[in-house]
Amino acid sequence: MDLETVRRLCLRLPYVTEQVQWGDNLVFKVGGKMFLVAPLEPSKHALSLKVSLEAFEQLQEVEGIIPAPYLARARWLALQKLNLLPQEDLRALIRNAHALIFESLPRARRAALEAAIPAPRAAKTKPARAAVLHSSSPGKLD
Repeated sequence: MDLETVRRLCLRLPYVTEQVQWGDNLVFKVGGKMFLVAPLEPSKHALSLKVSLEAFEQLQEVEGIIPAPYLARARWLALQKLNLLPQEDLRALIRNAHALIFESLPRARRAALEAAIPAPRAAKTKPARAAVLHSSSPGKLD
């Protein structure tokens, strides 16, 4: 996984904003609170993110994953390289970091975010039988 993949994943999460802070750090926030920081220039750490207490304790056993400088007391970890964990595990950690921060927001702030961006409408679908009957090619659903 590379930084651009991390960026795309973060921006697909609900209510996420992105900004450059502290000179050369890409910061992803939800409701104004950061959940992931990644340096744009070469650094000792590839990214830092918020984790659960359990993950904070367990992942420190992995070589190259350490408590994040300045943020360890808030249970943030720093990964020295993006390939220290399987891709799906890193994706899950990023989604979890977002969820942890979103859930920590005051109820009014969460409600304001949810009201500002309406939920996607459910697409109207035909029953499966009708779709088969109206299909232009046999065995293919519309």
